Amino acid sequence: MIGDALINFSPLFAIIHYGLVIGISIRVIMRRPNTGVALAWLFIVGTLPYFGAFFYLLLGERRISRKRMRHIASLRADYDKLVERGIPGLLTDVHWADHPAEARRMDRLGTRMIGFPTVRGSSGQLFSVTDKTLDAITEDIENAQNSILMEFYIWNEGGKADVVLEALIRAAQRGVSCRILIDALGARPWWRGSQPKRLRKAGVELRAARPVGLMRALVDRTDLRVHRKIVVIDGEIAWTGSMNMVDPKFFKQDSGVGEWVDAMMRMKGSVVAPLALTMIGDWVTETNESADEIIKTLGLHSISPIEGGDAQIVPSGPGETDDGLLQMLLATINSSDKELVLTTPYFVPDESLLRAIRGAAARGVEVHLIVPERVDSMMTRYASRSYYDELMEQGVQIHLYRKGLLHTKSITADSRITMFGTVNLDMRSIWINYEVALFGYGREFGKEIRNLQQSYIDDSDLIDPVEWAKRSNWQKFLENTFRLSSPIL
Repeated sequence: MIGDALINFSPLFAIIHYGLVIGISIRVIMRRPNTGVALAWLFIVGTLPYFGAFFYLLLGERRISRKRMRHIASLRADYDKLVERGIPGLLTDVHWADHPAEARRMDRLGTRMIGFPTVRGSSGQLFSVTDKTLDAITEDIENAQNSILMEFYIWNEGGKADVVLEALIRAAQRGVSCRILIDALGARPWWRGSQPKRLRKAGVELRAARPVGLMRALVDRTDLRVHRKIVVIDGEIAWTGSMNMVDPKFFKQDSGVGEWVDAMMRMKGSVVAPLALTMIGDWVTETNESADEIIKTLGLHSISPIEGGDAQIVPSGPGETDDGLLQMLLATINSSDKELVLTTPYFVPDESLLRAIRGAAARGVEVHLIVPERVDSMMTRYASRSYYDELMEQGVQIHLYRKGLLHTKSITADSRITMFGTVNLDMRSIWINYEVALFGYGREFGKEIRNLQQSYIDDSDLIDPVEWAKRSNWQKFLENTFRLSSPIL
């Protein structure tokens, strides 16, 4: 092996290598990560001389710079004030008798571990055709009077994404306050183009979330990315869901997976406040601008409940929350009594999620997992398939969506408790990325999301467990090999 050759080349190399292995092993043990994650890293560090240690120091910890931690700590210190200002008591007066008992427990869980309570009185319109979504966002921007907040992981030139950009430029030129936050790495090609300059020239306040660079990489883990998708117009309308600011007809056309298929929810009512506060928190962290001043500009204090459902916004990310998002996902899965439906583009669960899904099927819940037939990551594709056997053994029905890269992230439990947002069912979303999820309580949200999920099932092929078991041993070996690295994908 190459590793053995390097070690045998010089006793000094061997001493340094084993010193690194011992040092990083102690560091891993003292940090107490998930056992699978710890073993995966120890294997990599032990078998890849020098490179394994380098990869661990680069990617092995949720390392955040001291400056960013101070910003997050300062924001959290003011969080109660922000919540009180943006989410007054009348918004949280939820009639819990109208919901399953599990919903009330999830509200307590999310409030205690993350900070946002459930708010009552919100309505949502689901958009699942990208052209219509971009048209509707454009129309909302054109009608904006006071303020626009936007936050995305990716912005890509081309098609109707350019129409949205032109609407933003016109809004800024007529005096609307526009704050746009785009991830520095996710949208790297876009940042190198001309559109950011055009936005700034028009008066849009544009910032890159979590800038990258060699010096930053020494103190801050580079792949901790802002994966959220949020739009807030005049503090009255909010959008969230899985879609980046891209037109799929012009995005990753050479990846061989077809067009990306997404869904977004256009929200009104109380839920606008916690969505806006999530984006404001990210903006303050990147800019040090006063949160009070932004809230005053948005007029969040004027939001009132409307006729509709009850929802809880759950943001997550390193330095902000520990395992609060994972706990909410587990609670959603465990709340199912008759049916559980999950959609995700990337299915690489940790042990607790895997056991919860298998457990639901084993206790008689009808479980449907919908994933794309093709994804844009070979490692993720094979790692994901390694879980299918044990899921189908318990009766989980796995559907392979064949009309593109299904990118919608959703869970419905008996159509009464719903998760919808930016969260993939993989460990990167749960532990590494900054995400946002909407948990809806009641059939107002659940029924519409469940209908969308059914449309995905109708356009999918159900895996036959008998046929699946006939795949070659080579395929199984690849799947199980990539599964070993699943804790760090």
